[in-house]
Amino acid sequence: MTAISLGIPTVPTRLAERRKSRQIQVGTVAVGGDAPVSVQSMTTTRTSDIGATLQQIAELTASGCQIVRVACPTQDDADALAVIARKSSIPVIADIHFQPKYVFAAIDAGCAAVRVNPGNIKQFDDKVKEIAKAASDARTPIRIGVNAGSLDARLLKKYGRATPEALVESALWEASLFEEHGFRDIKISVKHNDPVIMVEAYRQLAAQCDYPLHLGVTEAGPAFQGTIKSAVAFGALLSQGIGDTIRVSLSAPPAEEIKVGMQILESLNLRQRRLEIVSCPSCGRAQVDVYKLAEEVTAGLDGMTVPLRVAVMGCVVNGPGEAREADLGVASGNGKGQIFVKGEVIKTVPESKIVETLIEEALKIAEQMEKDGVASGEPSVAIAG
Repeated sequence: MTAISLGIPTVPTRLAERRKSRQIQVGTVAVGGDAPVSVQSMTTTRTSDIGATLQQIAELTASGCQIVRVACPTQDDADALAVIARKSSIPVIADIHFQPKYVFAAIDAGCAAVRVNPGNIKQFDDKVKEIAKAASDARTPIRIGVNAGSLDARLLKKYGRATPEALVESALWEASLFEEHGFRDIKISVKHNDPVIMVEAYRQLAAQCDYPLHLGVTEAGPAFQGTIKSAVAFGALLSQGIGDTIRVSLSAPPAEEIKVGMQILESLNLRQRRLEIVSCPSCGRAQVDVYKLAEEVTAGLDGMTVPLRVAVMGCVVNGPGEAREADLGVASGNGKGQIFVKGEVIKTVPESKIVETLIEEALKIAEQMEKDGVASGEPSVAIAG
């Protein structure tokens, strides 16, 4: 009789192998190849206001942003680029629309890369040879950023609207112009506000070139809607190994974009997990206010970066099992909570003491993890019921 294994099944750490793309260097950040997927955002300040822009870049950096883009619609903005690029602690990409002269200004200013939108830069194709030479001499990568809302008029006429095929054709056409001049230090994006069209465009693009790809759902909307759109689209692509950098576009403060982007990557094991709060949606079985517990534990552990799993459970059905699986957990019921550490019950406390006890134990575990050099393992926190 053939033996049947009842052991723990192997769980894949990632859903797919990364697409094999060429690697470029955006300042200090490697993009593509075997480099980790990076998270980007864009400042909302007037770039000409150097102080405000650098302050926002500092806030983004503290949130985990790795590359930042700044708008450059005017000469005053172009004049500010050199100082911003020099003083920023993360690579700065200049975002250029309409005026080719600002591409050269950004390269001269020492920006880590330049994003160009060919669809709304007049006579852009005629300037490619000059741009390619300047960028090559300065070793400045170019992002060809095609957007549904500013697609080249010729392609709109050909396809009738911004289809995946139109977006891809636009991007590859522009890349081919740079290739004619021996320039291949390129990253490409083909953004659309519809996640379905966006995903299909990137799938087609990934199959037709080896350039690193920057993912984005453009004009994704307010925080909730934009988060859902981005998570769905990025999840579909990243789970297939497509995507080298991401930017979550939200009608919200830029730091919120970083928070969402980081969580998407952590959820797919594409970035080292840190503190992860998992909580149950609550139900009629819950004997405690799970919502309140979850919020208070989350607030109390805000800023913790060690790989810690904390389970806050609201009933006796899934509670003990989930709590045992976590690094730290509580199974609540009958006005008290059993506190678990590494699967073992260490104490039982009144309901009023659950939050402070969890926070206290979490800090102890975090301190020990840091001493043991485990601060960069695989983290997560679970709050369920």
